[in-house]
Amino acid sequence: MDLVRPKSVVELGLMEGSPPKNGGLVTLANWQDAPFNRWGFLHVRELIPTANISCRDMPAYDLPRAERDLEGFVFEHEGDPVTFSQMLDATFTDGVIVVHQGKVIYEAYVDGMAPATTHLLMSVSKSLTATLAGVLVGQGKLDPDATVPDYVDGLWGTSWEGCKVQHLLDMRSGTRFDESDYDNLESDGRLFEEVMNWRPRSHPDLPNNLCEYIAGLENEREHGGPFEYRSILTEVLGWVLERCGGGRFAELFSKEIWSKIGAEQDAEITVDGQGFAVADGGFCTTLRDLARFGLMHLQGGEIAGRRVVPESWVHRLLSPDAELIDAFEPSHEARERSGAFYHDKWWVIDAERGIYSGYGINGQQLLIHRPSSTVVAKFSTWPRGWVEDIALLQDAGLFALCGSLS
Repeated sequence: MDLVRPKSVVELGLMEGSPPKNGGLVTLANWQDAPFNRWGFLHVRELIPTANISCRDMPAYDLPRAERDLEGFVFEHEGDPVTFSQMLDATFTDGVIVVHQGKVIYEAYVDGMAPATTHLLMSVSKSLTATLAGVLVGQGKLDPDATVPDYVDGLWGTSWEGCKVQHLLDMRSGTRFDESDYDNLESDGRLFEEVMNWRPRSHPDLPNNLCEYIAGLENEREHGGPFEYRSILTEVLGWVLERCGGGRFAELFSKEIWSKIGAEQDAEITVDGQGFAVADGGFCTTLRDLARFGLMHLQGGEIAGRRVVPESWVHRLLSPDAELIDAFEPSHEARERSGAFYHDKWWVIDAERGIYSGYGINGQQLLIHRPSSTVVAKFSTWPRGWVEDIALLQDAGLFALCGSLS
């Protein structure tokens, strides 16, 4: 693998001048593609409608610093020594922060990012959305064992009958939806981006909004079966949360989570043409605020002396679940990770040790590593949605670093 830093936004000439020249224009048609994503992921609100997630001017939670020089940290990957700095370059890093025992020991930004810059989370958004579900469960407003139509009455008589909220949280519904190849623009996982305003319309037969799209989906098997990763299930969860929470998604997330974790800045979330929040991948936050959210998880649902999420909800990720392990094991995502599973929109790598992560395509990650009391948040712009070699290198570096801190 080439371990050389990729060209920067400036070197590529992206969005320079008015109008941009020499092929540097970033548009709705190319913003997810390399090299345009190196600008697009940092300027989402300039491309797509977004809803504001206010921190409500609450005091920011202080992140004390105890910097260490980690760039020369060496780990082994595929039999070769690799430095932490080389890993960051080779994984198209835009920003990374490491918080160990409550203190920032490393923080770095490249290619136009700064501490105040928001960046698209992609599917790390799912982990944030599921945490809002935990808040509403704790308030007695949401029952994970209830079915989707129990909350969204417009979905009675559709394929969502019999689908429990927990099936959405664990990606175990029977819904027919193919998201196995991010390079295939005709796959369901890419086509529904036209519905949610992430791509120009090229299929006029698609529904006009996510609510219509969800209602028209069919099943290919019974609900509650094996794990299969499908982003649309998180959109359904977002709809459920709006109904049981009694408000728009962005407003609920602001009230119940973002204003309570000591966020420095407002976040935002992309919306479709009717203002429906893209809960599966549309969050944009700063790196430090994502780390604060991770610290809240690491600390059992508390931060700054405030209870944000019930401790029991967070601790659901800390017990191996034989049924979920069996449901996850046949999937290609299981790889060589014995005992891993997917639960409440988190990838649980080692439940007993308390190691779990949120992942997003193009290299977004939020790692909770309890053995070392560490949170790592990383923003990236990989050249394609999912590149296995880059994914393995990034995981190897982050897990080795956390292991060295234990």
